[in-house]
Amino acid sequence: QVQLVEAGGGLVQAGGSLRLSCAASGRTFFFTSYTMGWFRQAPGKEREFVAGISRNGDITSYADSVRGRFTISRDNAKNTVYLKMNEMKPEDTAVYYCAADQESWVRRMWAVYDYWGQGTQVTVSS
Repeated sequence: QVQLVEAGGGLVQAGGSLRLSCAASGRTFFFTSYTMGWFRQAPGKEREFVAGISRNGDITSYADSVRGRFTISRDNAKNTVYLKMNEMKPEDTAVYYCAADQESWVRRMWAVYDYWGQGTQVTVSS
């Protein structure tokens, strides 16, 4: 059984920062075999890609709306992926999910990801 557990969400003022983490576990889950992604979903909106990182961390990809403000990283020794969010805006308010994809490249379509966390709420006040 694979578990992805997000942490680090909360309430922050516009212009502030948060760091999300996602810890992966499972007896047959090999973290380094998965590309990892962060997605978000705001009320009434579709789930959207935020950032992704390749298996060894050498390739990253970002949505245009967060590029330059958010940074994705991973620590394969800790089976954990992070999302550092700076210069946050009210439009960043959403539930943030981490996900794991068995493909070797970063994909932006949420439906192709194999495993998902339960999500963590991020609220940015103006």
